[in-house]
Amino acid sequence: MSGLAGSRILVTGASRGIGRAVAVEFAARGAQVAVHYSRNRTAAETTHSMLAGGGHIVVAADLADPQAVRHMVDTVASDLGGIDVLVNNAGMYEEHRIDAIDYDAWQAAWRRTIDTNLIGAANVTYCAVQHMFGRGGRIVNVSSRGAFRGEPAFPAYGASKAGLNSFGQSLAQALAPHGIYVTTVAPGFVETDMAAEFLEGPDGGAIRAQSPLNRAAQPEEVARMVALLAEPGTEYATGAIVDLNGASYLRT
Repeated sequence: MSGLAGSRILVTGASRGIGRAVAVEFAARGAQVAVHYSRNRTAAETTHSMLAGGGHIVVAADLADPQAVRHMVDTVASDLGGIDVLVNNAGMYEEHRIDAIDYDAWQAAWRRTIDTNLIGAANVTYCAVQHMFGRGGRIVNVSSRGAFRGEPAFPAYGASKAGLNSFGQSLAQALAPHGIYVTTVAPGFVETDMAAEFLEGPDGGAIRAQSPLNRAAQPEEVARMVALLAEPGTEYATGAIVDLNGASYLRT
């Protein structure tokens, strides 16, 4: 029996891709899952239908809206009876090359990306932690290899994920005395619809060849690592950033 059985889990961006796989993995371990989505309720309902067990819910919020975030998190805590684990998975990226767009478009791309990927995650975390004080909990952030190697076509995405790494490490120190542990998973390319335009395009072979495994990750591989970090007994990993990129990028 998993140590997560009976736990209450909030997974942001769970309507597809990594988030869906994470929700499925936690449910398979006996947890109750809140499936968060921003716009596509149909996809979120599909995720919900894939979850083993019962007691799961679907919740909506635009993570760029602080009040919507607060309402969503409080709803999860009320409906599930608390929050034991938060997985900050939701994210977006859009191309905004500095040599290819005008100043207004540049600013807009940065605002949209940072508001969702970093400030949104920070606000979800703040609200969720209020329900963890006094009982403990886990936070697992989903970052990216791009935080370390650079993202020339998506600089705001790379910067937002680097910020998320630092945010997680700061909170690992701040929250450990409260029995709340914070870790981060940094995947490389993952076989999701979000990455399909790259993996299925003319550069797909070269992208897969970046790893000596000659493939991208499966969402389920990321989900298993996220769940492992949320399991009881991994407390001393707090503050860690786990690379999950098939040795395609090695940090020193």
